Amino acid sequence: MPKTTGNRSRPDLRLVVESEVYDLMRGPQTTADRVKQLQAEARALAIEQVEELERRLNEAAALAREISAGGDAYPVGARELASRLAEDLPARAQTIKAIVSRLP
Repeated sequence: MPKTTGNRSRPDLRLVVESEVYDLMRGPQTTADRVKQLQAEARALAIEQVEELERRLNEAAALAREISAGGDAYPVGARELASRLAEDLPARAQTIKAIVSRLP
């Protein structure tokens, strides 16, 4: 709900951090609160980026499979390397997924 200040309305911005509703228009009560808030935001962003890496590794593995099965149109060395990547990348992606799933 927008809050009205004079004849201008400002949005009621809230962020859910660790099951708490935080009013973004109001600063943290203490420095410790601010540190906790920033740490929670940093953890969330880091997890998003690691999940993005997992997704891209799986995409790269699919592309590598296509190249390795591409026949004579691709150079022999590229097909061989792509074949090894197609085997290795999904396992790496699974490892990353397991690491992220263990986080609290």
